Amino acid sequence: MNNRFFLKLAASNIKKNSKTYIPYILTCIMTVTMFYIVKSLSMNPGLERMIGGDTLTSMMFFGSIIVGMFALIFLFYTNSFLVKRRKKEFGVFNILGMEKSHLAKTLAWENLYVTLISLAGGIIFGIALDKVMYLLILQVIGTDVTLGFFISGKAVLTTVLLFIGIFLLIFLNSVRQIQTSDPIELLKAGNTGEKEPKTKLLTAISGAVCIGIGYYIALTTENPLASLIMFFAAVMLVILGTYMLFTAGSIALLKMLRKNKKYYYKTKHFISISGMLYRMKQNAVGLANICILSTAVLVMISSTSSLMLGMEDVIKTRYPNDFVVYSEEDAKRSYEGFDKVRELQKEMNLAVTGETQYSYLAFSTINDKDTFIVGGTGAVTAINDIANLIFVTLDEYNAVMGTNKTLADDEILIYSNRLPFEYAELKVFDKKYQIKETLDEFLGNGIIAANMANSHFIVVPNQMEIQSLYVKQKEALADISSEIRYFYGFDSAADEEELDAFYDAMVELYVRNEYQATLESRSEAKVNFIGFYGGFFFVGIFLGILFIMATVLIIYYKQISEGYDDKERFEIMQKVGMNREEVKASIHSQVLTVFFLPLIVAGIHVAAAFPMIIKLLALLNLLNVQLYLTCTIICFLVFAVMYLLIYLLTAKTYYKIVSVHLKLI
Repeated sequence: MNNRFFLKLAASNIKKNSKTYIPYILTCIMTVTMFYIVKSLSMNPGLERMIGGDTLTSMMFFGSIIVGMFALIFLFYTNSFLVKRRKKEFGVFNILGMEKSHLAKTLAWENLYVTLISLAGGIIFGIALDKVMYLLILQVIGTDVTLGFFISGKAVLTTVLLFIGIFLLIFLNSVRQIQTSDPIELLKAGNTGEKEPKTKLLTAISGAVCIGIGYYIALTTENPLASLIMFFAAVMLVILGTYMLFTAGSIALLKMLRKNKKYYYKTKHFISISGMLYRMKQNAVGLANICILSTAVLVMISSTSSLMLGMEDVIKTRYPNDFVVYSEEDAKRSYEGFDKVRELQKEMNLAVTGETQYSYLAFSTINDKDTFIVGGTGAVTAINDIANLIFVTLDEYNAVMGTNKTLADDEILIYSNRLPFEYAELKVFDKKYQIKETLDEFLGNGIIAANMANSHFIVVPNQMEIQSLYVKQKEALADISSEIRYFYGFDSAADEEELDAFYDAMVELYVRNEYQATLESRSEAKVNFIGFYGGFFFVGIFLGILFIMATVLIIYYKQISEGYDDKERFEIMQKVGMNREEVKASIHSQVLTVFFLPLIVAGIHVAAAFPMIIKLLALLNLLNVQLYLTCTIICFLVFAVMYLLIYLLTAKTYYKIVSVHLKLI
């Protein structure tokens, strides 16, 4: 046999198996397109020249890594459907005289066709859509649109090399499956999974326990910093538990229903339960994948969209004033710098609408119930043990907040930004303070708001108390001790151009006078924030689309696989006396039950993850819980509608396969 024979045979095989090959090739093209776009955007010089472009470029680079890893796993998974459906065909070829080396050559040509079509189509579409995606990013972050067309040669080369590697691995894996199987096994491969699966009660219980522990972590973790660490543990437990429950728990549940004679011995239930039971073993992993991908889509899109919509709230939390000076020098130099800023305001005719000024002492501690240990005498056993204490005087608190509160010598007021302080007294160093009142709000301080650790803002009676605490923490912390810092913040009614000009002048003033301070401008920082969150939103939506595409393809192949597996079974049922209506009702019952199970479980996963996601968003300064709740509900409803549409479209393929002989449609 010459190579032209295998070349033609490969083309003929792809054409004959178009129902499975065309969706696979389209998916390969879309995956190549998405990888090229993200990779090209990460190398686009237009992004690098923008303010905040470094952050955005990093987000795109991170996105390209995720898409590349996803492409490897997902294309391997989808190709397994093709190989399974075609093993019987390969078995026939083998029996008719084709050697396994000939089958390998045929697979090589088929794989080469797919590789060339996918790379050519993907890169062409990628180049065409790259500018559109670039313009969308500029629109999202509010930057002026630039002219020109950018093609990244490096992105093209990276894309080609990556997907050649992926398709080569897929080919080698397919050949391995053919080479290690004899012709009889290949002929019977299409019917695997027909034996009644065994009940793996221990696996089902283990799956439920894994999901339960993951849910427990999500629901009980209070500290946002702990949430960041525990989130990945919870995710891995829930993913593992989902696979276990779908593979073992679903079988155990169906067998329990079968034992219930009143329920089982009804025509509709009898057929649907027995049908689901016999094919659950081979479809459970697909259902679990659909569930996990659906959960990922919902979490990513709802969280990134809420961050984008809540941008103003995020910026105001991190930057409570239009301008802030955090002075790190002594009181004389700090106040001298503040006075020069006020002079600059008058010189530049900046319309100041409000001022805030106070001093504070902040240092880190180890929290043990009502006691805060400073220095090396305590041990950190959990993230929750780390806490910042921030002290201000009563006079300055009253002046800034416009209140008239009073305190005895051993009394304090307290406000906690992460975890509530639930004790009646607070102990630090050798002194006990009685908590007179727990405050609902405190002085704005963006640097402390951005700190991931739990922070307690404490109002003490006078400056002498601050000075005493200052000396003691100096002794305890030595080289890592803190200085008393001075805060000056003010707002302005000026437009953005004036705000930016004033910030530049203020920076120049502090440099010229050699003042040691941290200067912040909300207007200047906003651009970087929009770049970061805009990139985060774009990557989230992009990956969401990719995962939806994966979900659609898994569902499509699942319907095809089930259609071929069920066709003969339904023919037999009709021959032994079931009418068309009963068969059709049975098909509807079992398909709907299995099909929507992943969506229901995904909804439960998202609900359980909600408290932890809220705390993770708090680390990004998004405190608007109502906004995230609204985004989550809307995303779930939209996704459910899309899921239903996917079902209606893919179900047609299933019914066409099943109804060839039954004439159900």
